[in-house]
Amino acid sequence: MEKNWVKIFTSSNFYQSEIVKQMLTGHHIDAVLLNRQASSHQAFGDIEVYIHKEDFSEAIELMILNQINT
Repeated sequence: MEKNWVKIFTSSNFYQSEIVKQMLTGHHIDAVLLNRQASSHQAFGDIEVYIHKEDFSEAIELMILNQINT
């Protein structure tokens, strides 16, 4: 992954991570998912949401307003 990306959210639930990503992109914040789950068994590992470092403050505010735990 390129520099200047920071992890903003982690979950073992893919759909929960996707909802966070969509909420951020809906507010014009670039976000990507990084799937670190084992391919053979999805109970191990997490899905991480990354954003650009300069969007961190705005993203945290949005997550607080939407009651999403980081």
